Amino acid sequence: MPQDKNRRIIQAITEYGKNLLGFIRRRVNNDADAEDILQDVWYQLSAVVNSEPVEQTGAWLYKVARNKIIDKHKKKSEVLLDDMAADDDEEDLPDFKALLLTTSTTPETEYLRNLFWEQLFLALDELPQEQRDVFIWQELEDIPFNEIAERTGEKVQTLVSRKRYAVLHLRKRLGQLYKEITQY
Repeated sequence: MPQDKNRRIIQAITEYGKNLLGFIRRRVNNDADAEDILQDVWYQLSAVVNSEPVEQTGAWLYKVARNKIIDKHKKKSEVLLDDMAADDDEEDLPDFKALLLTTSTTPETEYLRNLFWEQLFLALDELPQEQRDVFIWQELEDIPFNEIAERTGEKVQTLVSRKRYAVLHLRKRLGQLYKEITQY
């Protein structure tokens, strides 16, 4: 059993380590913080791998990394969530920047941030596997469409289309959340 646990951990590190570190680095201020967060993610994986099955290892790792980044954000009041906010040039989209990127660290803003990330990952879980994979690879792991096409054997246009459907679904789901939040 310990050999199986070690094999699964080594496989996860080999498969996700480089991209996960890049993902974290883009969201924190320095490499030392990024490496600390990555180490925390690996530690949490090692603690969980035998106690409960991790079905979608990649999604689980990125969710843990996001949570660790948010925890670091809470401690240092850094702005780390800019990449997931809606674009300013799209008027019909919710303005999550105003809610999520405030420098205020009140219990309410922390609750809203955590609620947003929870709902984002729930919405991602609702997507078909192909759409979820393309969105995670392109948006969260920052892998170019050309590289994804080489990995999967799919045409770039197919991948762009899948991502578009994922984005539309996420906008709809997070738009509902935005309406609920702003009705206070």
